[in-house]
Amino acid sequence: MACRISELVLECRDPEALARFWCEVLDFVVLDREGNEMLEIGPREGFGGPQPTIILSRRDEPENGTPRLHIDVNATDRDQDAELERLLKLGARPADVGQTGDEGWHVLADPEGNAFCLLKARLAPL
Repeated sequence: MACRISELVLECRDPEALARFWCEVLDFVVLDREGNEMLEIGPREGFGGPQPTIILSRRDEPENGTPRLHIDVNATDRDQDAELERLLKLGARPADVGQTGDEGWHVLADPEGNAFCLLKARLAPL
């Protein structure tokens, strides 16, 4: 095993309202908050458990051709650099979504162009 889905990222107009909705639906709690721009919700045991967390990120309007949902993955049996190399060999390619280069994650596209992020933290395999 090499990766696990750790987060689903949903761009939305009102992160607070969607957080309330999904917390009730899934019996999740708010795990993290960055001002009015981003909320992370998930199971009470927090990030890295068997269920992915959900990041609700403020975006007033979706960009044309850009889905409002993407997947974040974490390596389970190697560090981020080694996993990045493996993913690139499998056909992923770097994607530019406006990141600065100082992030702790890599934005990639799958072979059909769907964006996903490789995060830094390593998670235990399930």
